[in-house]
Amino acid sequence: MKTRKLGTLEVSEIGYGTMSFASTYGASPDRKEAIRVIRGAHDLGITFFDTAEVYGPFTNEELVGEALAPVRGRVIIASKFGWNVDADTGERRPGLNSRPEHIRRAVEGMLERLQTDTIDLLYQHRVDPEVAIEDVAGTVKDLIAAGKVRHFGLSEAAAQTIRRAHAVQPVTAIQSEYSLWTREPEPEILPLCAELGIGFVPWSPLGQGFLTGTISPGARLESSDWRRNFPRFAPEALEANQAMVTLLKDIAAAKGATPAQIALAWLLAQRPWIVPIPGTRRLDRVRENIGAAGIVLNAGDLERIARASAGIEVHGARLPEAILRFSYK
Repeated sequence: MKTRKLGTLEVSEIGYGTMSFASTYGASPDRKEAIRVIRGAHDLGITFFDTAEVYGPFTNEELVGEALAPVRGRVIIASKFGWNVDADTGERRPGLNSRPEHIRRAVEGMLERLQTDTIDLLYQHRVDPEVAIEDVAGTVKDLIAAGKVRHFGLSEAAAQTIRRAHAVQPVTAIQSEYSLWTREPEPEILPLCAELGIGFVPWSPLGQGFLTGTISPGARLESSDWRRNFPRFAPEALEANQAMVTLLKDIAAAKGATPAQIALAWLLAQRPWIVPIPGTRRLDRVRENIGAAGIVLNAGDLERIARASAGIEVHGARLPEAILRFSYK
């Protein structure tokens, strides 16, 4: 697989988000199978793997650490701090916590769980309004100087926050939700990344699975699937938003591809420093996602997508309000 640069960090042009191996989309899969899939993704050419302390909490980092231990020197591992997770017990408490002492304790736990001496890319998962971003960036700068972290990133941060953080410690990557049905980063964040030389990592590049075309309007999600709480996955929204899937299917048919591959190829075509991190529990889906890198969307294709998508109203907020309120701070 070809590579791309997030700032100065070189990674595979398509990464792998591992959150789905937590219980986010229903019951967690068998551990041995999860390890097989993660290792299989590396065998297929993926070198960029994303996790977070809050996935579980802790269990996802432990899984990723075990799965990638045999190839640790050949992969880039990103993790995130920032939710209020007890560093000792893993208890999830309300709100955020990016106090410097909490960041330092969180990183020590990450290093142990990920079975590594250094975290390649450390993100603040959400901006904590109670802690100055300069203090957060300064803490990560110290961790970089100590050799425990290599690169600094922010997730779902506002443009002015990114600029302030970057002035203290250069930001390597911004991770925010971005896809054909979530376009919030386009007006301010992507131009700022271009200006400052920061890479961009879209999370949920396939719209929590919706843009794959495999979720029907009448789909019934498991009771433990977090998407049941998402406004876009309400029955009426699923019905209304099928227009976006129809567009992707039309383009896919012309290209001999799948809707998921077109959605990912569209992201890759937006900027040369964009690296999507689709997640899946299945190795055949990993292979399908990687296939997006070989699909060329020409100027005519992109114009057709732009024109058609501009006429599609996306129904429902992208996240529940309890989570959305922490974004773009």
